[in-house]
Amino acid sequence: MKNFVELYCDVDDFCKVFIPQWQRQLLEDGTRTRQRDCRMSMSEIMTIIIGFHMSHHRNFKNYYLGYVKQFYKKAFPDLLSYTRFLAVMPRAIAPMCAYFSSLKGKPTGIELIDSTSIKVCHNIRIPRHKTFAGIAQRGKGTMGWFYGFKLHLIVNHLGEIVAAKVTTANVHDTKPVEELAQHLPDKLYGDKGYLSKALQTNLFDKGVTLITTVRKNMKAKAMSLWDRAMLSRRFIIATINDQLKNISFIEHSRHRSMNGFMPNLMAGLVAYCLKESKPTLNITDLERNSMVFA
Repeated sequence: MKNFVELYCDVDDFCKVFIPQWQRQLLEDGTRTRQRDCRMSMSEIMTIIIGFHMSHHRNFKNYYLGYVKQFYKKAFPDLLSYTRFLAVMPRAIAPMCAYFSSLKGKPTGIELIDSTSIKVCHNIRIPRHKTFAGIAQRGKGTMGWFYGFKLHLIVNHLGEIVAAKVTTANVHDTKPVEELAQHLPDKLYGDKGYLSKALQTNLFDKGVTLITTVRKNMKAKAMSLWDRAMLSRRFIIATINDQLKNISFIEHSRHRSMNGFMPNLMAGLVAYCLKESKPTLNITDLERNSMVFA
């Protein structure tokens, strides 16, 4: 997406289909409560939130007041005040999740899995942190201990996100794998954090072959040259995680509630999905065909 106009058109096309169906379902389930009508449409709200993660801004308030309000006032004639916009942002959580689901990539038979930390505060502030008290947990990653959540991702060799799940930081990497990998057609590559015979067996029964590296104190596995090459090219998912944090900006410590955390996270994932240029593994059709005989 190059600008607000293209982004808005894409989001609005989605909302015209999704919002009526979603509201009808809420009425049928009896879960919809009376809500005050908002001057801005859901398409406008989602466009502004996603646009923040596609910009180079690092502070939403400066982005909203100094960029959107200054340069896009005519495009959004019913633009809300900053405090009111923060109050209506949680309404976009469900549509944003659905929009993300519509943008996810399709499995190609070469998928990679990894998790990354989503810190909500610095470690020295954990004892006095209140926003996510009772929700966030302590966990340990490759960079040490942290407090917050984990984002579990499965991506294909084209750099597209195939599946994603958020858990607390103390959840082991292997726990959400079966749920994430249930629709994969073939191979799934992971690091040594996904070593588990039980997991490997359960996935194999579902038609998914889990291939991982081994620890230093373990015997080397017998595997094909193709699988060895794919394991050595797992850097693609680390690159995606880096872009999500440093370009889409899904991680920061200024959240004031879960209702602010979730739209921020989902909009960051959407912003990545809308990127025209993604990190990819340059695998030719000949190489993919050779995988069948590897």
